[in-house]
Amino acid sequence: GLQRAFPFLRWLRQVDGTTLRADALAGLVGALMVLPQGLAFATLAGLPPAYGLYCALMPTVVAALFGSSMHTVSGPTNALSLMTFASLAPLALPGSPEYIRLAMALAFLTGVFMLLLGVLRLGTIVNFISQPVIVGFTAGAGLLILVSQLGPLTGIVVPAGTSFGATLRIVAEHLGALRPAVLGVAIVTVAAGWLLRRYAPRWPGVVVAMLTGTVCAHLLNAVFGAAATGVTMLAPIPRQLPMPGWPGLDPATLGELSGVAVAVAIVSLTQSVSIAKAIALRTGQRIDGNQEFIGQGLSNIAAGLFSGFPTSASVNRSGPNVEAGAVTPLAAVFSAVVLALIILLFAPWVAWLPHAAVAGVLFLAALSLIDMRRIRATLRMSRPEAGVLLLTLVATLVMRLEVAVLTGVAASLVLYLNRTSRPTMRSLVPDALTAGRPFVPVSAQRRECPQLKILSIEGSIYFGAVNHVQTHFDLLREFVPGQKHLLLVASNINFVDVAGTQALLAEAQQRRAG
Repeated sequence: GLQRAFPFLRWLRQVDGTTLRADALAGLVGALMVLPQGLAFATLAGLPPAYGLYCALMPTVVAALFGSSMHTVSGPTNALSLMTFASLAPLALPGSPEYIRLAMALAFLTGVFMLLLGVLRLGTIVNFISQPVIVGFTAGAGLLILVSQLGPLTGIVVPAGTSFGATLRIVAEHLGALRPAVLGVAIVTVAAGWLLRRYAPRWPGVVVAMLTGTVCAHLLNAVFGAAATGVTMLAPIPRQLPMPGWPGLDPATLGELSGVAVAVAIVSLTQSVSIAKAIALRTGQRIDGNQEFIGQGLSNIAAGLFSGFPTSASVNRSGPNVEAGAVTPLAAVFSAVVLALIILLFAPWVAWLPHAAVAGVLFLAALSLIDMRRIRATLRMSRPEAGVLLLTLVATLVMRLEVAVLTGVAASLVLYLNRTSRPTMRSLVPDALTAGRPFVPVSAQRRECPQLKILSIEGSIYFGAVNHVQTHFDLLREFVPGQKHLLLVASNINFVDVAGTQALLAEAQQRRAG
């Protein structure tokens, strides 16, 4: 019972000098990687850059201590940053104190919903979100991120909160205002990150890409001048750590954010459990879905209390954490400690980072969200599931993100109900040529009894399938009136609900009356 409440007690006994050294090194790598990512994701979420780093402090520690995975690392992510911005931009000015308060409140509400699901042992809820929905949503989120960064990538001014289509229109109409130096810094950043990802995947590609873009930006400004290049830098972040504070959950805020929090929680949990399972396949560890829900819920509550926004497990940090040799979740704890020291000692250095390089990092993150291999496989193997994927993708681009997720889930459920609403119904006869006389399909050599119909129903007789089953019964009575008796082979019936039971009783009564 104590270990269930405090799951870190299960792995603390494994800690020794060797694991501490390995986890400390992995934590150092993780802190260096999250520094540019946190700044970029906070910018994407519409928050001051420091808030992306705050999300990688207390929320990361809490998720490591209370989750079930030994190697996943939680913190800010691209998809949730985008959801935060898309959900809150209509409610408050991005970057304003009210916007920051709403972001903290959204993280807190999201965490409470996750925690309730975990405590109530409802971890299987993520199974109702099909892979096409996940792939379509993440691809749509990737496209939204790509388009949202066209302004910083090109130097063209795009007002904050501009929609997907409006951003494309503004950039297309103002291509003459493109700043070549800004675009050059972005291209250098993206090229460095892509080359390292392709040819040196073990290197911290995000860190090297950001440094490469920064050096390029300062060289251009030194040669041509900042006024001529248009290359601008981030504002310095304060040399301080977040203090605990209540996000302010008044009735109006609860009404505005409750629905959004549910959708954010679903996306966060799906992403977290998927990453944890993928890492577990590599390390041979068992993942407890309900404990992951609890860990992510507490992590998001911590984000709401410590100046953060919604978080989840990060694929950009979890994979490198394993590659860096992490043994226990203490690696994530060490990464938060090292990051806190960096903030206290080197926070003013953030002012040396160019906006174009940050946009380049987000561009790389967005590309990683578009899984072309799975998209092509889905389009090739199943038209209905391809339709769900494309519907979710398009909905992500044109609707609010929480509505897009629910639209995809609803489409998946409709597809499932449509598939199960027509159970297969086969006419059978006993095989007189085989010992035991097993039931076999009707053929020219195996004729049916003129008075008895033997029917196998393969599937479920529930409210969605009742009409199909009753129509088949009606056709049998109409076209084969001599077979007044009906024998149902029920071995392949999964279940029968109340509506199905009533349909079977009605058929029995009609045959008796006839």
